[in-house]
Amino acid sequence: MANTYSQIYLQFVFAVKNRQSLIPQNQKKELHKYLTALVQNRKSKMLAVNCMPDHTHIFVGFKPVLSIPDFIKEIKVESNEFINSKKWTNYKFGWQEGYGVFSYSHSHISSVINYVLNQEEHHRKKTFKEEYHDFLKKFEVPFDDQYLFEFFDK
Repeated sequence: MANTYSQIYLQFVFAVKNRQSLIPQNQKKELHKYLTALVQNRKSKMLAVNCMPDHTHIFVGFKPVLSIPDFIKEIKVESNEFINSKKWTNYKFGWQEGYGVFSYSHSHISSVINYVLNQEEHHRKKTFKEEYHDFLKKFEVPFDDQYLFEFFDK
């Protein structure tokens, strides 16, 4: 009997509802572990994760046991419930609707891992809005600004 083989590398980007800075710096490590477990429970491999206060990047070796929309929906719903159960904020935590997903070849793995892990440094030079627009343009994804995340300039 033949097996199914795949090589799919995806970077997901999703944002906190209302773009509030609700992911506490001192809880990032615990959230990263939880997100990694969620990814692994879906037969995929976490290659890199970095939660900024107002958005998150996860880079995974994706196993097509679920559709991409179902995969990220489950990750967002379960991590949302986790954050709220921990009461890390005085507000009800939630992720915005939607997400970005970008695919990479095997030869790009180390550079994408480096990019995800160095978000703090990257955002000293560029806002999340600029970063997200750059992703969409780089990957030639047609978009309408009114249907992107809620971006609030600081």
